[in-house]
Amino acid sequence: QVQLVESGGGLVQAGGSLRLSCAASGSIFSIVAMGWYRQAPGKQRELVAVTTTPTGTHYADSVKGRFTISRDNAKNTVLLQMNNLKPEDTALYYCNAELDSGVGPYRDYWGQGTQVTVSS
Repeated sequence: QVQLVESGGGLVQAGGSLRLSCAASGSIFSIVAMGWYRQAPGKQRELVAVTTTPTGTHYADSVKGRFTISRDNAKNTVLLQMNNLKPEDTALYYCNAELDSGVGPYRDYWGQGTQVTVSS
């Protein structure tokens, strides 16, 4: 019954910025990890950025220094601030969350994806 709702994708010129948001709702006891993956046509899905409890924040090498991930545990929301966007950032971005429902094993959830397109 958990749902992830994504927003913030769009079309932007190289060097521009976007902010992605993902809000989780439903039966959630705690967030184990929450972050973003992306997949471009013909490419495999890759991790972009993730926040984990308690290990911290991790970024793909390709976005370090440009993207910032943050999490609001009270709102079960993760944000991805993307600055200095490049054409190679163009992809469908998926929110991913590993959640503890309070009973049973952790479960992994995915959003429907939000498109980010960066023009050169």
